[in-house]
Amino acid sequence: MLNNRMSYKTRESNVDVLIIGAGPAGHMAATWFARTGVNARIIDKRSARQFVGQADGLQSRSLEIFQSFGFADRALKESNHMLELCFWEPEQDASKGIKRSGAIPDTTIGLSRFQQVVIHQGTVEGWMRDSWKKWSDNTLVLERPVQAKELEIDQSVQSTDLKSFPVTVTVEHLDDDQAAVEQFGSKISNGLFRQFDGDGDKIVQGETEIIHAKYVLGTDGAHSWVRKQLGISMTGESTDYVWGVLDGIPVTDFPDIRCRCAIHSAENGSIMIIPREHNMIRLYIQLQKAPRANDSNSGRIDRSKITPELILENANKILYPYTIEMVDIKWYTAYQIGQRVATEFQKGGRVFLAGDATHTHSPKAGQGMNISMADTYNLSWKIAHVVKGLASPIILDTYESERKTVAENLIEFDSTIASLFSSRPAVNGKETPGVDLEEFHRVFEKSNEFTSGTTVDYNKSILIDKVDSGSRKFRYDEENIFTSPLAKRCPIGRRLGSSQVLVQSDSKPVYLEDIMPSDGRWRVLYFAGDIKNNEYLQNFMNLFGDYLNSQNNFVKKYTPATAKIYSVIEVLLVHASKRKAYEWNDFHTAFRPRDYKGRMDYLRIFSDDESYHHGHGHAYEKYGIDPSVGAFLVIRPDGHLAKVENLSEEGIANIEKYFSGFMIPQLVSLSNHQQIVVEKENKEWYGSHSYAVRALAE
Repeated sequence: MLNNRMSYKTRESNVDVLIIGAGPAGHMAATWFARTGVNARIIDKRSARQFVGQADGLQSRSLEIFQSFGFADRALKESNHMLELCFWEPEQDASKGIKRSGAIPDTTIGLSRFQQVVIHQGTVEGWMRDSWKKWSDNTLVLERPVQAKELEIDQSVQSTDLKSFPVTVTVEHLDDDQAAVEQFGSKISNGLFRQFDGDGDKIVQGETEIIHAKYVLGTDGAHSWVRKQLGISMTGESTDYVWGVLDGIPVTDFPDIRCRCAIHSAENGSIMIIPREHNMIRLYIQLQKAPRANDSNSGRIDRSKITPELILENANKILYPYTIEMVDIKWYTAYQIGQRVATEFQKGGRVFLAGDATHTHSPKAGQGMNISMADTYNLSWKIAHVVKGLASPIILDTYESERKTVAENLIEFDSTIASLFSSRPAVNGKETPGVDLEEFHRVFEKSNEFTSGTTVDYNKSILIDKVDSGSRKFRYDEENIFTSPLAKRCPIGRRLGSSQVLVQSDSKPVYLEDIMPSDGRWRVLYFAGDIKNNEYLQNFMNLFGDYLNSQNNFVKKYTPATAKIYSVIEVLLVHASKRKAYEWNDFHTAFRPRDYKGRMDYLRIFSDDESYHHGHGHAYEKYGIDPSVGAFLVIRPDGHLAKVENLSEEGIANIEKYFSGFMIPQLVSLSNHQQIVVEKENKEWYGSHSYAVRALAE
């Protein structure tokens, strides 16, 4: 064995960020790093032969994030859209089987411009890899099969030392045969091995590489190797509930087969039906009597006895008087419901865990892929800021405080839903009490807001300026929302909802979120109010414009001298006057800047006015902003509202103070002549920071 290892040549390399694990969380991290120009690598121990099955649901917030990266159109085109959720329960006479008891919108109306869709996880990951290729000029690629073997953190290196590479990871490059995904029992692809034994303990050998990294992300799933290396444990409980999952094309007389359905039978368990792309469906089926190794209810689950036939047998009992068969079965698995959260999400400020490595739960609410991607969507822009020298490493502390709260809320929610779903319903004539199905309907309907991902609310921190609400437990009410009187309908800490506005220069209707793509920039939305009819607001616009044109302001202070203005902090003006009431040349030049060739930027001034073809967006009304007062809204690179300020010199000073808490002042600003020279010579630096700027640079 030793001689075999000696035959491989060991090589060493340095990288700013190493991502271990290429599931949804790892892919989202890589998407951020490609978009922001961070030197990153992503490795995965599995072979290039894709593992089928896995997650399939995309919630509203995930689609908003995809829109911000530029590929939501692919999701909308290729996915199956779920618009209705149907409830089924036992007939009054339980011997007659089940009946439809109600139907509601699958996504709460008005939360987002996007509704829930379903598509295979592998397809979603493919969209993100295409994004890497575009923004990294194909330098960021998924490396597999590569298995991590050792991890060590040099604790003597200070968190502020960004020249050193304190995390050392030893990996082995394998071939596809060594890393092939193991199946169990059936010839049909299944996930039984992963669900009950994990898939990280195979001993294989290949070409050794020692990777030195500034930061490491462990996004390697529920059986996380990285988490084990860090000695971080998971806390929580497992239940006795065992559910089977089956993907295929149905042959059935069940009338709601193309709707999402939550079905309770009187005695045979429950089913959730998920309609998928290409006429396929996914069944989540409660196994009333999961096969055990010793033929008792307490023994270890016997994986060899879990088959598609067993799962379908249970499904037909639950669906009676309807029947179902499956053709073209693609995948199946079974899992034991449990809810766990990692005790820590990071070690030493250098190695971070995300996704299933930090939280495990049932798939009932379609949160697995969505929450996992949201974890690294939160973390990766912060790492990019630190690596690029724009912000202090102190901002990385907010990752655990923000996302662990979300994970704990998810576990509490999932425990409630899983219990309501798996328990026997209350049935007439039964002495043993059961689940009140009306309560199940109420909980499921209200929980749509939580599961959409649009109501995630981050607590007070160095990045969120609001009153500390303390520990935030999951609630079905609106108790802990914090808003400013200046923007009464914009909860601070939540993502800023979208609204239509008009481009001042040409009347094009656009959504605000679409002009704030995920490119690593902060946005200061300057809601200038009714500048045409309010002298104070008009005067303040000129005052703020003079401030932005000066050398000492919060935009230039934190922008590298070799970078284009607004490439780190972007200011966008949205006024409440009629679009035609204010001429283009009447706006201060700070809001209509020119580049080194004299080309005007026409995409920084917007009007909350009526479109010729798409109606009125009523942005001020939607955000609760008084047009006679206006407001500053500071938006983080991940779209969450960080701060609200008044339109005054004091408000500007408070924004300066906010950024000074974590941003790093850059080189002294250059003269106008020097800036022109720098822009000509360094177009590539800011080319990855904006769609519009990239087009100009090319």
